[in-house]
Amino acid sequence: MLNYIWFGMMFIAVIVGILTGNIDAVTQAAIDMAKTAVEIAIGLIGIMALWLGTMKIAEESGLIRIIARAIRPITIRLFPDVPEDHPAIGSIILNMAANLLGLGNAATPLGLKAMEELQELNPEKDTATNAMCTFLAINTSSVQLILPATVVALMGAAANQIFITTILATGLSTITAIITVRFLEKFKRFEMPTRNEHD
Repeated sequence: MLNYIWFGMMFIAVIVGILTGNIDAVTQAAIDMAKTAVEIAIGLIGIMALWLGTMKIAEESGLIRIIARAIRPITIRLFPDVPEDHPAIGSIILNMAANLLGLGNAATPLGLKAMEELQELNPEKDTATNAMCTFLAINTSSVQLILPATVVALMGAAANQIFITTILATGLSTITAIITVRFLEKFKRFEMPTRNEHD
C-alpha cells in the first residue's frame, strides 16, 4: 500500500512540474534528496555502531537483566493472562528494556518473538488476545528514557533540549495506550469468543 502512495506522490509531483514548467526543479529536488538520504545513512553508521556496542556491553555486564528484574513486577500486572514463568514474559521484558534505552532496532526482533510466544497461548489463532493487544499498545507507544540513536545522530547537541519532553510525551502515550486497552477490553464486542460460541 505504501508503495502505491509513494508512487502516487512522485507521479503527481512530475505531472505538476510539467504543467507548471518546473520539471527541472522537481528533478533537481529528487537528486538533492537522494544525496541527503545517502549522507544521513552514512552519518548514522558511526552512532549506531557506538550505540549497539554500548548495548552489547550492557547486556554482557548484566545491566539488561537488572532492568528486566525492575520491570518484572509491572509486566505481571499488565499481563495477568500470561503465566509468570512463560518465555513470553522474558521477551516482553527485554523488548520494553530495549525501548527504554532507545534501541528501537534491537526491540523489533524481541517484539516479534514476544508476539510469537503470546500466540502459542492464544486459543483463537485468528483473534488477538488482551495480552497481545496490551503488548502492541505498549510497544508502539514505548517509553524512552534514552533518546534513540537516530534522533541523537540527526539532531546532535540539540537532542538534549528535547530529553525531558521526550520522556513526558512517551510516558503519557504509554499510559494512554494502557488505559485505552483496559477500557476497550471491558466491552463485550471485544471479548474473545469461547469454544461454545463456535460450536
